[in-house]
Amino acid sequence: MDHGVVTGTFSLDGQTFDVDNNIWVVGDDDECVVIDAPHDVEAILAVVGERQVRAIICTHAHDDHVRVAPGLRDRTGAPILLHPAEWPLWELTHGDGVWWNIDLADGARIEVGGSVLEVLHTPGHAPGAVCLHVPDLNCVFTGDTLFNGGPGATGRSFSDAGLIVESIREKLFALPDATVVHTGHGEDTTIEAERSRMG
Repeated sequence: MDHGVVTGTFSLDGQTFDVDNNIWVVGDDDECVVIDAPHDVEAILAVVGERQVRAIICTHAHDDHVRVAPGLRDRTGAPILLHPAEWPLWELTHGDGVWWNIDLADGARIEVGGSVLEVLHTPGHAPGAVCLHVPDLNCVFTGDTLFNGGPGATGRSFSDAGLIVESIREKLFALPDATVVHTGHGEDTTIEAERSRMG
């Protein structure tokens, strides 16, 4: 697993903010998947290195997570994977003429480099938000669903505060306490730490 950070903007509901996004790459020395595609194709490829990218897995379709996904697909030949409930948000960034390749579904399993990423549909921050549990690495990639400090934001279009709490409690808090939470922005945390915060 490799990690980088890249800076750019997030825009929704007529407002734009500067944000730092985590780049997460999971695999071995030969192949990998990229989790989200924030801001800058070259920055993502610098984390990938010489490995073959098997998939670009998007945790949700806010523009700071998918803006350069088509460009990354062009450079690597890897398919874009996204939950179909994210279409309204994807369309805000990419319009009608650009699509992702493969629909994600709750319970789907993605194998790469000896690891298996299990898809957990966790709506709330966005309707098709997903997290990716990797049991053999003892971690979960939560996008903007769960952060170090609590749930992701729900004050914008297509979000639901009650639903994100339900998703976290039912899907994420069912994971082992020691599971490391790798977030879309900011520092890591653990399932145990966030469960204790939320009570």
